[in-house]
Amino acid sequence: MERTITLQHQGIPLAASIHYPKLQDKDADRKLPLVVILHGFVGSRVGVDRLFVLAAREFAERGSIVIRFDFAGCGESGGEYGENGIDSMIAQTRTVLDYGLGLDCVDPLRVTLVGHSLGGAIALLTGAADRRVKSLALWSPVGHPWSDITRIVGREVYDRAISKGRADYLGYTLTPAFFDSLQLHQPFQQAVKFHGDVFLAHGTSDDTIPADYTFLLEKTFWLRGEGRVDKNILFQADHTYSKGEHKAELFRATADWLNAYEERQRDWHHWSI
Repeated sequence: MERTITLQHQGIPLAASIHYPKLQDKDADRKLPLVVILHGFVGSRVGVDRLFVLAAREFAERGSIVIRFDFAGCGESGGEYGENGIDSMIAQTRTVLDYGLGLDCVDPLRVTLVGHSLGGAIALLTGAADRRVKSLALWSPVGHPWSDITRIVGREVYDRAISKGRADYLGYTLTPAFFDSLQLHQPFQQAVKFHGDVFLAHGTSDDTIPADYTFLLEKTFWLRGEGRVDKNILFQADHTYSKGEHKAELFRATADWLNAYEERQRDWHHWSI
């Protein structure tokens, strides 16, 4: 079952979709994992080629409650995108977590943020700041927000925003404050502060965000004293996993990892002993 909801964040309506798994009668009282999907820069909860719609349905089919939402100024949400920097995106994510964890059927020990591109960076930064986040799945994550986003929009757009106070990019108004917010956050530095399990995925043909970031993040996560990290590199997949075979592999690998929670906990317990 799927339904559309609207969440309020500091007076801004955030459009969201929630997906419920089909349960047998014997599972009616069982607590369920929560997955929150975070889209990328000037994206939406639908995703390119319906990436997030299809992912949410797959994860719900495999037993999770899934929420995908539009950041302020994107998709069907209110607000202006360029007026809301990374700090606001982290706060919006926490508002969605408030809602999800308020559902009686959610297991608070199985809360995962799935973030794509800039959403991957937001997921990591949120997880480092909010202990309610127990695991992360990062797809083609942004590693250096300012340089990555400036490269995507082009230096001309950035220069115009700084000199004129605003610049148009694909119909979105970007301000100096937005770019300043990108400079204030370094996901690689925050990675060691997240103590839960992490799943990383990246395509070898990603021309937007280099796959090298995922290899560097893997090494960084392994430096922590606790928490596992698993990785899946998809051969010839692009930034948005546009081919059906790449989507299928991405969804399968991520869902398998999500559903292996108990196994990872047992393995970690035995290893730590």
